[in-house]
Amino acid sequence: MHMKTALILLVLAFATIFALVCVLLTRVPAPGTCQHQPPEPEVPEDGRSLVFADLTPEELARVVRYLQGSLGVPLVDASRAKPSDNCIASVDVQLPGKAEVLQFLDGGGARPPREALAVLYFGDQADPNVTEYVVGPLPVPTYHRDVTVQKYGGKVPYHRRPTLAVEYQQIAGFFKSRVFPAAPSFMRQVMEYDGTSLAAVTAAPRGFQSGDRATWYVLFQNVSGFFLHPVGLEVLVDHSSLDIGQWAVSRVFYNGQYYRDMAQLESAYVQGRISVEKVRKAPPDGDFSSMRPRAPSAAPFPLQYEPQGPRYSVRKNHVAFQAWSFAFGMSVKTGLRLFDIRYKGERVVYELSVQEALSVYGSNCPGGMSTRYMDGSFGIGRYTSPLVRGVDCPYLASYVDVHYLAHSQDIRTIKNALCVFEQNLGSPLRRHFSNLQSLYYGGLVNSALVLRSITTVGNYDYIWDFIFYQNGAIEAKVQATGYASSSFFHGDGLRYGNRVWEHTLGTIHTHSINYKVDLDVGGVKNSLVAHDMAFEMARAPWNPEQQIERPRLTKRVLDTEDQAAFRLQSKIPRYIYFAANSKNKWGHQRGYRIQIVSFAGDHVPEASSMERAISWARYKLAVTRRKEEEPTSTSIYNQNDPWTPTVAFADFIDNETITNEDLVAWITAGFLHIPHSEDIPNTVTVGNSVGFLLRPYNYYDLDPSIYSHDGVFFTSEQDFTACEVNPIACLPKTASCLPNFPPFTYDGFKNTSKLYCSMSHEADQPVTDFRSF
Repeated sequence: MHMKTALILLVLAFATIFALVCVLLTRVPAPGTCQHQPPEPEVPEDGRSLVFADLTPEELARVVRYLQGSLGVPLVDASRAKPSDNCIASVDVQLPGKAEVLQFLDGGGARPPREALAVLYFGDQADPNVTEYVVGPLPVPTYHRDVTVQKYGGKVPYHRRPTLAVEYQQIAGFFKSRVFPAAPSFMRQVMEYDGTSLAAVTAAPRGFQSGDRATWYVLFQNVSGFFLHPVGLEVLVDHSSLDIGQWAVSRVFYNGQYYRDMAQLESAYVQGRISVEKVRKAPPDGDFSSMRPRAPSAAPFPLQYEPQGPRYSVRKNHVAFQAWSFAFGMSVKTGLRLFDIRYKGERVVYELSVQEALSVYGSNCPGGMSTRYMDGSFGIGRYTSPLVRGVDCPYLASYVDVHYLAHSQDIRTIKNALCVFEQNLGSPLRRHFSNLQSLYYGGLVNSALVLRSITTVGNYDYIWDFIFYQNGAIEAKVQATGYASSSFFHGDGLRYGNRVWEHTLGTIHTHSINYKVDLDVGGVKNSLVAHDMAFEMARAPWNPEQQIERPRLTKRVLDTEDQAAFRLQSKIPRYIYFAANSKNKWGHQRGYRIQIVSFAGDHVPEASSMERAISWARYKLAVTRRKEEEPTSTSIYNQNDPWTPTVAFADFIDNETITNEDLVAWITAGFLHIPHSEDIPNTVTVGNSVGFLLRPYNYYDLDPSIYSHDGVFFTSEQDFTACEVNPIACLPKTASCLPNFPPFTYDGFKNTSKLYCSMSHEADQPVTDFRSF
């Protein structure tokens, strides 16, 4: 071989080897580009997490077809059903019992049969009622069983049924055909009603006693952000009859005065006997309520990206991130929920789920003063919003669609309903700079995994986060934003909020969020232990004449459910934790601590006739024995009949022993909101964030984050600019790229006319005439 040729080949060989070594050592991407392919899935090959998975569109369709052919009664599509019809209100997954699931996951048992839970309204019967059926096995159903009595101790009366979208549409038609025509002069001259210029919001609950279905509807100008444009007119509609023709107006309110009906209001107006407060007509964009930016766009805001692609994987309903893994799902009623949460392969939480979002309003107007929204009844999962890339979540987050069936036989898909991303929180998880004796720096970036969904239930948007930290801690957090609810400003309105515009009173209200946390710390059987502090007086051993006040550790095992039920405003031990039967290396019971972050307002007085329906909100923390017959702290049927609640959480607490048992923590976090001028046009998330943390407490022998690959350590004697010493020094090479941002897309406005109705408290959505009338 020619010497020159051989030399060239030798140089090329060395260059190839050198390049390969560089890639293996640093995985440096090509200049100017970033890899964004997720890592290989860490899901078990048998897909065990699918035992918790939501129903697929195919499964939902099969359940509907099975029910249509197997119940022996006609079923009308819920999107067209009259109150006197039979219909399928919703279908969701029916999760297997915990013991059966654990036998499958941990004990080598058979995979539990896959089943659905169908909620049916039977209005076309001699005894109208709501019935719940378990349907299975999926994907090809062959059986159904009525579980209503088993779950609730009896039939569910028909008046308790959550209001369907079609019923709101029917109420909108009632307003157009019978309410507004009864006061033509008033509607034309005072309201300037043109057939489409008004929107309405429902109050709830609907009356004062079981069996009532009479709802106050608050009227607003039909403009963008209409929640801030009350016109002073509110109408009480009795829609308890299954015959729409029998619906009637029970009372009318206008500008501080009550009237028997619209005809009486019309008569008083024509005769000049009412005080008219005419509201200036707002432009279509709402003017002050518009969310259109008041400033032009400028330089782009900071963005986050992963130089070598995501360090987590999302496969079907399973997420893996460093030492973490978990399954997730989306309940139509209660929203985001997690199962089988493991750290380093060991389960620490069996279930972590939202239970309810409650808001209690005050006002000097009837709609506002009677409102206690229980959003689970409207559907926290059903009203999950499609997420906007780059604002609702980081642009390069992973997005997941969800499917549901509710209020219609059509299966709906919410695009980009969930997002998963790793977030550099911009501060160290831990660090220390030593300038005593030895000189060194050690630290770890606080990079955490976030699972997020956002629910828009009417005026409010709830941002639901579950956050997983590298030290084994989990955070559940909810942030509130959206529009503040309002009443027409009149009379003594300032007793119930702040005036935020000419005719707009931002009404005082509370938010309370309830979670279920089924911790399994070192196994299923746990106890509840409280640690706190107390000062003790002691004589200084080296100088007995002197006294020292020193803090000491107090310890207490909480043996019963009554001891473990902490009222909302009561003192709670600052360290309260689920303790395992095993101990760590230092002889302490392994535990996970519950740390609540909350600024809750006061709870509804227990003397209230409806308080038992929301009695979970009495407690910031209540720990009970886990029971299959107590799966949720509330019921979707409590909203429309809180006076005889289908589920009363207070009954869960009956002083049973909770030592060495399978336990559940029911956690309530919330805040008081007094709307103010800075809530216009929208409430901001800053300061409106509550939740809780689950933190390891002697669970490990030392901080597990010390094993993170992200750790940084160097001494004064080392070359901290060298990659092999300090990985941060490599960033100019390993992160010297620009990510490939996919094109911006958004599917949130597709088919929304089929989902929402104007008369509902969920109404500020792009919809058909059902919102405006």
